[in-house]
Amino acid sequence: MKEHALKVFRQPPERLNCAQAVLYAWREVSGDTSIALDDLKPFGGGRAPGGLCGALHTACLVAPDRAEALKQNFAARLGSIYCKELRAAKVHPCETCVVQATELLQTGQDRRK
Repeated sequence: MKEHALKVFRQPPERLNCAQAVLYAWREVSGDTSIALDDLKPFGGGRAPGGLCGALHTACLVAPDRAEALKQNFAARLGSIYCKELRAAKVHPCETCVVQATELLQTGQDRRK
């Protein structure tokens, strides 16, 4: 799943933000197109609700039954769930957040098969 996300994250021609890139990957793997990519355009760059990382926000949006576990695992891996804190640490660029969010989603998807 992460390969799908990384091929469109800030890459031409799509140049999708972190939230959109995770949704794109989810759609590619799951076939779920109930959320439009454009709907998540406002949530990149630290603008997800509550300051949440946009990549993590999308993961929670597409797997609401696993949202708390996703947040806990994301925080355990990266040290925070908030974009501002992740950026301030300067050790977790947005690409890392996209990878982590997609890996966490993929782990749950694999278990359901």
